[in-house]
Amino acid sequence: MDINNYKNRGDISTKIGFGNGIREAAISNKNVIGLGSDITSSVGMNIFKETFPDRFYSLGIAEQNAVGVAAGMALNGLIPIFSTYGVFASMRTLDQIRISLCYNNLHVIIGGAHSGISVGPDGATHQALEDISTLRALPNMTIISPCDANQTQIATKLAIEKLDGPVYIRFGREPMPNFSDLKQNFIIGKAQRLTVGSDIAIIATGHLVWESLEAAKKLREKGINARVINMHTIKPIDEKEIILAAKECKYIITAEEHQITGGLGSAVAEVVTKNHPCKIDFVGMPNTFGESGLARELMDKYGMNAKTIIQKAIKLIK
Repeated sequence: MDINNYKNRGDISTKIGFGNGIREAAISNKNVIGLGSDITSSVGMNIFKETFPDRFYSLGIAEQNAVGVAAGMALNGLIPIFSTYGVFASMRTLDQIRISLCYNNLHVIIGGAHSGISVGPDGATHQALEDISTLRALPNMTIISPCDANQTQIATKLAIEKLDGPVYIRFGREPMPNFSDLKQNFIIGKAQRLTVGSDIAIIATGHLVWESLEAAKKLREKGINARVINMHTIKPIDEKEIILAAKECKYIITAEEHQITGGLGSAVAEVVTKNHPCKIDFVGMPNTFGESGLARELMDKYGMNAKTIIQKAIKLIK
């Protein structure tokens, strides 16, 4: 598609898409159960709770216990959805996720809310910037990082209905551009090629997909045609699309609201070095903790924006 076909339909938090996706799946499946940790509205679980109050259980601020409860429910044929802030969902519970969920390959959906630096004022303790790298090493784990609220809704519903093992869905708090279509062709594990281009490939995930589209517009004005790829599934990653990008574009930039180490950039580099080496650069958190501030201010300060993508693209090519 052409870059100009993508329009922001209005800023919406991806947590709304997560809640809508759970509710949609639960309408046709009575085995879908919600588990909360005293922050129901903050993570979008209130949408499910208000529709199905008899299928929602608040377990208090006890994240490790929630994973254990979810494992027990899954072993008894239910489909539990547990959500809290991504820093707690992925790291405070890591032992339980590894042994109880991944080792047993149980179908539990984990919602990692408040991902990235755009959490803003909550500061470093609540900014999930290591969750992808932490969970990517676990066998049987699927990791999804949708680009906007609409895609989060679709991904959540499909993860509940179509997958079997543990799934981690990464989403944010702050309203962000909602530009994808609810009727889009979305396949878990298959990247979306959003624009045509052969000068450089920008492989992005989460909120930085929109920033990549904005960067591609500016690059086109400079005579550089960028291929923008939405890598919404980090694991299993779409190796075929990455290899094609390396062969056909020769240059790759990855963009993510996450630590560069171990995240999307590392995953793409692993595929490239093994199959078709090419020049690659990374946009993401540069091996540091975040801080408190407004979402946009923080993304700009740490270079998670279209401006940085443009700068790195031009430097990489020239």
